[in-house]
Amino acid sequence: MAGGAQQDNEEEITGINVTPLVDIVLVLLIIFMVTANFIVRETVEVDLPRAANGGETVQGLVNVVLDKNGKLFFDGTEMSEADLIARVAEMVAKDKDTRAIISADQSLPYGRVMRLIDVVKGQGIAKFALNIEKDVAPAAAPAAP
Repeated sequence: MAGGAQQDNEEEITGINVTPLVDIVLVLLIIFMVTANFIVRETVEVDLPRAANGGETVQGLVNVVLDKNGKLFFDGTEMSEADLIARVAEMVAKDKDTRAIISADQSLPYGRVMRLIDVVKGQGIAKFALNIEKDVAPAAAPAAP
């Protein structure tokens, strides 16, 4: 025959070669480890107020966070109000259509949040969004007297 002598090997396969499986798993693990740094962003824990009818926010270029201790964060970096003013002005100088997403802890006084909005708007950002955490079930509207 063309293939040479035919073997009549009736032995059972008693072991499985797992080397290719281990190779594939290690390659996937390496890919996961390399891409995990791009997925994770630095975040600041903020207890956001809830709203049932919150719209989707646009992806902004400026993220300003005011945590429950009153600390200001600009794109994940803690800074003073004077530094925030300088950074926002710098961003507006680069792009006139810069937008801001403002996140503030719900335990903060209303005046403190308004001060932050005033600082951002004072530097030329006309379009901004207030970040909320969307409620699953809408709250019942209060009855009108």
